[in-house]
Amino acid sequence: TTWAASGQRRKLSPAALSTRSTPRSSLRYAVAERLPVVLVTGFLGSGKTTLLSRLLGRPELGESAVIVNELGEMAIDHHLLRRVDERTVLLGNGCLCCTLRGDLADELRDLLSRRTRGEIPPFRRVLVETTGLADPAPVLNTLVAEPVVQHHFEPGAVIATVDALNGNGQLDREEETLKQILVADRLVVTKTDVAERGAVDGLVD
Repeated sequence: TTWAASGQRRKLSPAALSTRSTPRSSLRYAVAERLPVVLVTGFLGSGKTTLLSRLLGRPELGESAVIVNELGEMAIDHHLLRRVDERTVLLGNGCLCCTLRGDLADELRDLLSRRTRGEIPPFRRVLVETTGLADPAPVLNTLVAEPVVQHHFEPGAVIATVDALNGNGQLDREEETLKQILVADRLVVTKTDVAERGAVDGLVD
């Protein structure tokens, strides 16, 4: 599958998934720098998991904690360094990948606790794969409404995958698809190698 980015609301640099730049000399004085939480959203079958699997192979995304719906669906065997426990694996580039068990706020607090205890390595950002039927707005609200989470994390970019084969129909039929697109900072059009050129152009327009 090939990928085409479109629909940017604001310009995202190659470091868009990273933390804000902070002078090294000032780090010692920083008070609990908040970590960005990047959402990867998109309707069922639109390619979220495939996109995340590819992103996890990029060296610049090392030191990331990645929360997914189902670890077994991730094509990460060739990146696997070791298994931390039954739901958490450590990848060769320093990424940590774990399965979401329930509430996102609980999962983020658990990641902080496990990092503090030294059970998992440090991380500089969190990537979250939402479910295919999720409205990203309540997920983002979790990051600013829950006190402990708000103190340690902040909303990052929202990336939405859109299926070039079925995207136009989903926009007409599925309210969740429209919500995901409206919230997104960047759209990634997937399956462009098997879709008609007109369908791809229609989504981009």
